[in-house]
Amino acid sequence: MAESKNNVVTHGLSGKIDLLVFRQRGKKTIVTKAPIQSSQPASKAQQVVRTKFQQAVIYGKSVGANPAQKTAYQEQAVEGQSFYNIAIADFFNAPDIEQIDVSGYTGAVGSKIVIKATDDFEVNKVHVKIESGDGSLVEEGNAIADAIGLNFTYTATVANASLTGDKITVTAFDNPGNETASSKTL
Repeated sequence: MAESKNNVVTHGLSGKIDLLVFRQRGKKTIVTKAPIQSSQPASKAQQVVRTKFQQAVIYGKSVGANPAQKTAYQEQAVEGQSFYNIAIADFFNAPDIEQIDVSGYTGAVGSKIVIKATDDFEVNKVHVKIESGDGSLVEEGNAIADAIGLNFTYTATVANASLTGDKITVTAFDNPGNETASSKTL
């Protein structure tokens, strides 16, 4: 990929000329080789990627139609990027659950589970589910984010006398709806 800065010949040039494609990125003119359509039918894996990208494009356009979301994504963009670029990238990246801290969970009402969850843009919601050793539901609900949105705290609302073998499942969601789940057994 070639890049041209302050060139009077290519300044403002946009589009395709023969096998070259010209694009404007801020004050730069980007020159690339034109893509060539393959004559081979798409494989299953390629079809999956194309479908996922099509969904990402739909998400990016929906962000553009929502002024609040558009502004939030635009604030994350660096030079040469748009809100749309950031939204597309966010669509392809699910959140990460980095830590489930159960040291404050005693089974008593008011005891706490702290989750550290991150995303390339924003973790929208963290859901906690506590099941007893036999698989029955003890309780579930959403954790509350701290001021910077890095740690999420779930406060127990149901007394749980026996913690042995209990399973805590945490699911983190981002704005496009991607989700990641992680479990911890006590």
